[in-house]
Amino acid sequence: MALLVAVVTFLSVFVVFLLIWLSLANDSRQKVIRQRIEAVRKAEQRGEVNEDLRLVRDELYSTVPLLHRFLMHVAWTGPLRDFIAQAGMKTKPAKILLWSGVLGLGAYVAAAQFLHMIFLGLVAGLLAASIPIGIVAIKRRKRLEKFGEMFPEALDLLGRAVRAGHAFATGLEMIANESPELLASEFRKAFEERNFGLPMRDALINLSERVPLVDVRFFVTAFLVQKETGGNLAEILDDLARLIRDRFRIQREVRVKTAQGRLTAGILIVLPIILLIGLEIVNPQYLNVLFTDPWGTLALGTAAALQILGSLLLWKIVHVEV
Repeated sequence: MALLVAVVTFLSVFVVFLLIWLSLANDSRQKVIRQRIEAVRKAEQRGEVNEDLRLVRDELYSTVPLLHRFLMHVAWTGPLRDFIAQAGMKTKPAKILLWSGVLGLGAYVAAAQFLHMIFLGLVAGLLAASIPIGIVAIKRRKRLEKFGEMFPEALDLLGRAVRAGHAFATGLEMIANESPELLASEFRKAFEERNFGLPMRDALINLSERVPLVDVRFFVTAFLVQKETGGNLAEILDDLARLIRDRFRIQREVRVKTAQGRLTAGILIVLPIILLIGLEIVNPQYLNVLFTDPWGTLALGTAAALQILGSLLLWKIVHVEV
């Protein structure tokens, strides 16, 4: 046991120093180049880019060359990089993975050392390792929700620009210059990609991939269909903006009608945990059998698994998609 603790401690210290090195690394000189040719890579994967636009792109998963080469051969690092970018974070995938490793190893060592139970150590390690990904997921969800609420304003501005006789690309530039920052940054990227030489179709598809919202996909699909078949683009944009606002109104009504169910679900989820902590504080000897007896450990693990399953089912029931 002492040898295992020593090995895990050495690995934790090594990962911490590696994480500090990655945090202090600076590659800002290559940042602009990678952002601009990211659009060319995505269009190239769809097989719709001319040979003149096929560029060699330097994309780093980590500032450490050895770690970067390793992550290049891992299939899920690409989606992880896109997931982090959708959260508006500039962190590289390697930093997120190293933070997960540090927290997971630290929680495992602490739980195994003080509780003397390998199973609880593994559970604590897995929960702690999921914290960085959870933070990214929360930031991504909030950023996408904020973008979705402001998106109808961008459609209104684009519709007015088209109705006034401006080109569609000019409307994108107006959104980039006159809209709030979250809208402006994403539409500025689309406008710069268009100026960089990409077709408008690819620039808008890249926008829908950077902002994976149903409303944005509706907008891109409507534009592509109008470009192929013709029609009044300004009227299409106005109808789409009104449709999105109506959907948000229905979502708020659904949240009001399901408020009691969500409150009940939250109480049922946290009640066993609060009861367990309260009993441990009031009468520690009463719960010792759960941690000392093998059947108690099995019962505790079964209860935790059923609690997680029930929580997922409750949140699935009270969260209605509109």
